[in-house]
Amino acid sequence: MLSVWMAGAAGAQADPVTLLAFGDSLTQGYGLQQGDGLVPQLQGWLAAEGREVTIINAGVSGDTTSGALARIDWSLTPDVDAMMVILGGNDLLRGTDPALTRSNLDAILQAGAARDLPMLLAGMQAATNYGAEYKADFDAIYPDLAENYDTVFVPSYLAPIMSSGDDEAGPMVSRDLIQADGIHPNAAGVTRIVAALGPSVLELLDRVEARSPAPQQ
Repeated sequence: MLSVWMAGAAGAQADPVTLLAFGDSLTQGYGLQQGDGLVPQLQGWLAAEGREVTIINAGVSGDTTSGALARIDWSLTPDVDAMMVILGGNDLLRGTDPALTRSNLDAILQAGAARDLPMLLAGMQAATNYGAEYKADFDAIYPDLAENYDTVFVPSYLAPIMSSGDDEAGPMVSRDLIQADGIHPNAAGVTRIVAALGPSVLELLDRVEARSPAPQQ
């Protein structure tokens, strides 16, 4: 189910940009109060920046890149002006072949490119438990596709809530920024993510506005 949030400055003359937030539970706001998820917090952040945006929450909890690919065409409604893609976490949890994840994300971005949409891609990084080769193959997906499609690129969506790590497992999610499930950020964690993600979203919106005709005087 899609939900829509708006952020904007009073008195703005142009129609708001419609941004599709396309992802999984990290986008949907799993385990959080209605106003604490990524989309409403990003809405508030953008409003504080004076940007008029309609954000469509197209996050589906539990979705893999395969599931997301199956719904991308009907998610890209005619009113969508830009898309940000935050996917891959559930592929990691399932140990999905990185080649399949790459193919799915490629097809999702191709659907956006076919609409000539400015896009943002947020990266995910594999842990070391699947081995060094798996990690290298998975981690390379995001910068490669970001370059291929000239997207705004956020190298690591979860980096703002990661600790430096003090063992062989490497960086770990900070316990005070994560829910009890050990997977999803809590409200404070989302706030930290939004603060880091926000400038990249502004860059995405600037790309949209650069294509828009000047408003009539």
